[in-house]
Amino acid sequence: MITARFQKAIDTFDNANSKDPNKDVANNEDFPKELLYSRRMTEWLDKLEPDASEPLKLAARCQHIERWVIPRESYPMDRPGYLKWRNDLKKFHADRAESILQEVGYDDETIRRVQDLVMKKGLKSDPETQLLEDVICLVFLDFYFDDFAKKHDDEKLIGIIKKTWRKMSVKGREVALNIDMSESTKNMVEKALR
Repeated sequence: MITARFQKAIDTFDNANSKDPNKDVANNEDFPKELLYSRRMTEWLDKLEPDASEPLKLAARCQHIERWVIPRESYPMDRPGYLKWRNDLKKFHADRAESILQEVGYDDETIRRVQDLVMKKGLKSDPETQLLEDVICLVFLDFYFDDFAKKHDDEKLIGIIKKTWRKMSVKGREVALNIDMSESTKNMVEKALR
């Protein structure tokens, strides 16, 4: 059951993400990039687990909240710089989620749970964290991999797919293999999984 508080949280997340200056296209329409991403996260979570808990639904919706505030280019363009950026983003997203959830009246326990999910605490041991990771991977494969592939060579792409596969549950992998992928993505996945 959708409560007024839950809807207010979703609306507030969406309002924050609607300010993204970066754009993405879906159905020939421009959208703020992170707003579109957050909606895609919700859609995939609903497909995988329609009865997901409220904290998990909230975490999926705010996974990349205001991501543009901390651009990748503001860190060294090497592996350590990338990892530092990713860790700082997780903390930033968790802090933004806390602020918004407090504002709309959520209790500390729910807020902590959303933050733990956003920070991916307990990956592989916490079923909800694992489900969120599956959703993240499926959204990437479904909507972003083709564009990502245009910018990288096959060796890097195969490595990315292998890393993505390791993060996913058995169920997530099965679902991923049934995504309506482009021929090039399908071939790349097959190469990576050989």
